[in-house]
Amino acid sequence: MDKVMINIHKYGNTTSGTIPTCLAEYYRDGKVKKGDNLVLAAFGAGFTWGAIYLTWGID
Repeated sequence: MDKVMINIHKYGNTTSGTIPTCLAEYYRDGKVKKGDNLVLAAFGAGFTWGAIYLTWGID
């Protein structure tokens, strides 16, 4: 669990705002730093989903 960002217990399912809200919260708390590798994944109604692998803050 120390490698998974979760905030649904605080805000519920915020649909399209889930990933940006979680990133902002974890960045503010110093848990996301430049050079960190992240996998962002989300799902929607039906069988809609998306995912991306990225490195945070690389110029």
